[in-house]
Amino acid sequence: MKEWNFKLKSNPREISAKLEDALGSANGFVFNMDESINNSITFKIRKRILYAWYLIFSNNIIVNGKLLKSDTKNVTDVKISFTQHFLMVLVVFTNIIFGLGLLIALISGIINNTSIYAIGGIFLLFGISLWFIIKNRFDRKVQEYQKLISGVLEL
Repeated sequence: MKEWNFKLKSNPREISAKLEDALGSANGFVFNMDESINNSITFKIRKRILYAWYLIFSNNIIVNGKLLKSDTKNVTDVKISFTQHFLMVLVVFTNIIFGLGLLIALISGIINNTSIYAIGGIFLLFGISLWFIIKNRFDRKVQEYQKLISGVLEL
């Protein structure tokens, strides 16, 4: 999870209207906004998923944000956090745990087949390499979202 905080000289309602216009459903994003809390607006942005394999390529980051009206006149505190989609984390840790489980079962003597070493090693190696790939993609996508949001809000 990464955090991004900044201040804008604008009203929270104006900021939310700009974000909703730029990142609405017409542009391929899902934009959910909640104004239930006093002096704050929360929002969530993610890319719309059309097919199941899009989760791997374009829908793996969820942007959670909060617009807080500060005490200063017409200044808004913007707090945005970027998180990895739960299913991507689940895929990575499932591969790592399954590979470690096979290797531990072999070492402890529960399984006596030596070809399981290769299978367990492949699962472990796949999980670790997938972890690094997803981490690098997450960092790149966070920068893209920051660039997009800063362009919309004219930072």
